[in-house]
Amino acid sequence: MATAGRLLQNLVTGLRTHVASSRSSLLNSTQGPRRRYLSFHRSDAPLAGPSSFSLRSHTCGELRSHHVGHRVILCGWAQYLRQDLFVILRDFSGLTQVLIPQEESASHLKAVLSELTAESVIKVTGTVRRRPAGQENKMPTGEIEVITEDVEVFNVCCKLPFEIKDFVKKSESLRMQYRYLDLRSSQMQKNLRLRSQLVMKMREYLCNVQGFVDVETPTLFKRTPGGAKEFVVPSREPGLFFSLPQSPQQFKQLLMVAGIDRYFQVARCYRDEGSKPDRQPEFTQVDIEMSFVDQTGIMSLVEGMLQHSWPAEKGSIKVPFQTMTYEVAMRDYGVDKPDLRFNMKLIDITEIFTVEVEFLRSALSQPGGSIQAICVPSGAKLFTRKDLEELKQTANTQFGQEDPSLLSHLLEALDSGAPPHGGIALGLDRLTSIIVGADSIRDVIAFPKSFRGRDIMSRAPDTVSEEELKPYHISVRWPTEGGEEGK
Repeated sequence: MATAGRLLQNLVTGLRTHVASSRSSLLNSTQGPRRRYLSFHRSDAPLAGPSSFSLRSHTCGELRSHHVGHRVILCGWAQYLRQDLFVILRDFSGLTQVLIPQEESASHLKAVLSELTAESVIKVTGTVRRRPAGQENKMPTGEIEVITEDVEVFNVCCKLPFEIKDFVKKSESLRMQYRYLDLRSSQMQKNLRLRSQLVMKMREYLCNVQGFVDVETPTLFKRTPGGAKEFVVPSREPGLFFSLPQSPQQFKQLLMVAGIDRYFQVARCYRDEGSKPDRQPEFTQVDIEMSFVDQTGIMSLVEGMLQHSWPAEKGSIKVPFQTMTYEVAMRDYGVDKPDLRFNMKLIDITEIFTVEVEFLRSALSQPGGSIQAICVPSGAKLFTRKDLEELKQTANTQFGQEDPSLLSHLLEALDSGAPPHGGIALGLDRLTSIIVGADSIRDVIAFPKSFRGRDIMSRAPDTVSEEELKPYHISVRWPTEGGEEGK
C-alpha cells in the first residue's frame, strides 16, 4: 500500500510539474528555487457566473451576435477538426466554431490546431465575428465564430474507446467502464446539472421558506431489524461490525426527540441488493421529518417542495396529488407504491384455491389471511421457467423474528419525552430520472454501479490481502469448485 501511495504521489507531482512547466512565462529560472504557483486570475475576469475565477472569459455555449467584436478566451475540448479550416470547441455549455488562421504569418497557430486530436484540451484567445451570410447554422452559437489569435494546448488526447458524440451508440458496460468519458456527453451534462438545480431548490424551500435544519447523520451504524439486507463493515474489535444504514429512519426520529423540530437531509443510503433500472446498492434520498404534524401537513409540504423545485422547462405540476390509502393499495395491488399505469388489480381467489402448500395454509390461518392473484393476459407466454422458480422461491421465504434489543436505544428515546412526529423520504435518483425521461437511474448518477452492483470503471469491489484483514480479526473462506465454502 505504501508503494502504491508513493506512485500516486509521484504521478500527481509529475502532473503539477508538467502543468507548471507548460507556462514558462510564470517561472524565472534565474531566480533559483521557488514555489511554483499558477495564477488563474485575470483583471478582466467576471466576478460571478460560470467563468469567474477561471482562465476563460466566456463559455463555449454563451457567445451570440451581440458579442461580435469582443476579444474572448475560451477553454474546452476539440470535438471536431474540419479540413484544417476550423475546430469545434466544446465545454459543458455548448459548442463554438473556432477558425484556424490561414495567413502565412500565423503558420505556427495553424500547425498547432491542425495537428490536434479529437478531445484534446486547449485554450483559445480570439475575436468574435459574425459568420458569412449563408454559413449560419441552428446551433445556439451558429451566428458567430471566433478568429484564433493565440492557442495553448493543455493536454493532447490519446485514442479513445468511443467518440464523444451524442449520436454514437455505446453499450452500457462500455459507458460504465469509461464513465469519465461518458459524462462528457451533452445529455449526461444536462442530467447532472438539472439534478444539482433540483437539490438546490429543495434546500432553498426547506431551509429558507419552511425553517428546516439540514443535519448530517452517521454512515457507520448498527444493524437495523427488518427491511433490506445491509452492508456490513468490520471494526477493529473482534466480532463487532458496523452496518451501512438503508435509511436515516432512526436518526430522524431521534432528532425529533432532541427538539430539532424540522429536519431534512440529502442522505446517502445503502442496500445490499442487485441493481435494477430504478434501484442500485447505494442511492440518495431527500429525507424529511418534522414534529407536531399530521399526515396532511407532510403531504402538503411535499407538494409545495416539488412545485418550488420543479424545472420550469418541464412545465408545471398540478396539486394536490392523487392519493391512495395504504389499505386500498395493499388490497388492490399488494404493494404500497403501485404503478397505476397498469390496471392489474389483485383478485381474491381464496374460495377457489385448493390449499396443499404449507406456507399458504399457514397464511390462511392468520387473521385476515387470504390468497390473492393477478390475471396477466398471455402470462404463460411471458414468464420463463426461471421467472416462475424465482417467484416460488420468494413465496417460500420465511421471515424470522427480529431481535427487539437492536432498537433498545430508540425505544428508550421514545419514552424520554418524544413529540408526535412524521416524515417522508423521496428517492432523488428515481425522481430525477422521471423528470429527465431517463430509462434508468444510472443516467442521473455520476458514478453508478452496474446491474451486478459493481463499479466497472475501478473494478470495485476488490480483493484485500490476509495481512490487511488481520486488524479486523476476519478472514476469507473461499468457495470450492463444488460451491461449498472452504475451511
